[in-house]
This record gives sequence, C-alpha cells and structure tokens, in this order.
Amino acid sequence: MIDLRSDTVTRPTEDMRRAMAEAPVGDDVFGEDPTVNRLEEYVAELLGKEAAIYAPSGTMTNQIGLHVGTGRGEEVLLHEGAHIFNYEGGAPALISSVQVRTLPGERGVISPDTLRAAVRPENVHLPRQTLLCLENTHNVAGGTVFPLEDFAAVAAEARHLGLTVHLDGARLFNAQAATGITAREWCQHADTVSVCSSKGLGAPVGSLLAGDGETIYEARRARKAFGGGMRQAGIIAAASLYAFEHHVERLAEDHERACNLSNGLSQAGYTVRPPETNIVLVEVGDVGSFLLAFAEEGVLATPWTASSIRLCTHLDVTDGDIQKVIEAATRIRTGAGVH
Repeated sequence: MIDLRSDTVTRPTEDMRRAMAEAPVGDDVFGEDPTVNRLEEYVAELLGKEAAIYAPSGTMTNQIGLHVGTGRGEEVLLHEGAHIFNYEGGAPALISSVQVRTLPGERGVISPDTLRAAVRPENVHLPRQTLLCLENTHNVAGGTVFPLEDFAAVAAEARHLGLTVHLDGARLFNAQAATGITAREWCQHADTVSVCSSKGLGAPVGSLLAGDGETIYEARRARKAFGGGMRQAGIIAAASLYAFEHHVERLAEDHERACNLSNGLSQAGYTVRPPETNIVLVEVGDVGSFLLAFAEEGVLATPWTASSIRLCTHLDVTDGDIQKVIEAATRIRTGAGVH
C-alpha cells in the first residue's frame, strides 16, 4: 500500500532506530536527559533562539506557545485556515481560556492591512488582543510558503500594534527546502516558533518550541501542567535529533516527487494545484468513491474538500511509487481500475 495520507506516516529509518537504541538517557523533568538537552540546544541554535523545549506533539508546542503568550480572556489572531484553529481540538479555549479571531488571506498569508483592520481599540467591552499566530508552510492552503518579505511585514505590523508573534512552523523546513531561505530567517520575526520532527523529517514522535530563555522557562511549567513532562525521553529525542541532523536537506526530494506527481495527474486529465512543497491537492469529483477506488488500487489519500483530495509525499515514497500512483489515478479516470 502506498500511503500518501500525510508525511506523519513515515517510519524511522534503520540509522534512526540505531540512534534511538544507543541514546544516553536520564530524567528529563529533572533536566537530566543528555539526549533531550542536546536536541533542545541543537534546535535552538538552528532557529536562532536562546532556548527550546521538547514535547510529544506539535499541537502541544503550539498550545504552549499560545499559553505563555496570552492571559485568560484575551484574543489570539490567526488565519482562518490555521491548523491551530481548525485541527487542534478547540485547545485555545479548552486549555488557555482565550478566544480566537480568524482573518482572511490568500494562500495562508495575512497582510498588514488585514491585521491592522482586525485590531480592536482599548475598551472594557472588548477582549485584549495579545498574540498573532502565523503558519509556514500553510497546510490548508496546500503546503504553501509564506513569503519571507510578507512574513516580515505582517510580523513588524504586529509588533507595532503591541502583539507578539507565534510561528506554527510544523513544516518550516519544507519552506527552507523550497526557497533556500533558512528557517532562522523566518524565526527572527517571531517570538516563539514550533517545529515538528515527525512530519517530513521522519521521526516517530516529537516537536519543539523555541524562544527566549524566560519564555521557554515558562513553557516548561506549561508543559508539565499539560501532561507533557517525560522521563527517559532521550530514546525518542534521539530520533528527532537524527531527523534534524540528517533529513532536512532531503526534503527537496519530496518536493520533486510532489511536482512529478502533480504533472502526471495533470496529464491524466485531473485539475491539480501545482505544489510549492510536498502537498498536492487534486480535484476528483466524488471524493468518497474516488478514495475507495484508490484504495483498491493500493493507494491511500486524505479527503480535503467536498470535491478534492490531498496527497502528501514523504521519505517512504519512492519515484516508483509516484509512477504507480499516476497509473492508478489514470485507470480510475478512464474507468479501467481494479474491480
């Protein structure tokens, strides 16, 4: 079965498993796990931040970022398609007692003008707004890159308006691979940033939140309260460290395969949004029927809209797999699929 549902389905490589098996460990809640400490230091340096904290998931690191950047009853501004708003279980309200205000923007990009228009005046009737959340790459928009110039402009406007900035960078290194602009260059415009090791980088678990030292100290308190304090976490942190050290540059291979997949599906007659990174959005009509037919052909995909699906390339997908997917989709379109 060729699994293109998400880049979260990757399995650890043999070298990654070896790193996990050989990792020195200690109690991370006591700050004594050397592998976790090394991972946090490595990622903080990679992103140009003072410190970082390791947690089980990107949802947790995003929600810690919101928690330390807001107070109860305050308002968070973000894009209407943001992962934090759509796919994190209502956690801003559930955990931090904040409300969110969604903003429009093409391909996940919020403009300074849109942000400025959404900022409320000081008034006892209105919630205080304290945090702007941005996302790069943008999942709902199809793995699109938030251009650095636009990112810097809206972040500068946010600071001018008295807001801090959190970056959901779950696939930030895909943006780096697509543009040649380092992740650090985007991060210099954000106060906190969450990055994930268990998507295209291929680790089995784990994300990190980076920021200044004082913020990450408070993040440790929040992680503990959220149930994210882990003990001999070096066993899994070793996989994340290996992913950051060895799998960042190879993300370009996923992008190339996504492009080849897009081209092949277009030639087969499908309407495809040309991918910027590793996510391909395809119009298929009746999504339910198409996904059943695709599964019969040995391909798994994710329903996206009422008429489209998402295909996501990753390190477990080969060039041969891409060709098989194109051939399967072609058979379905011509009515010659498996019956």
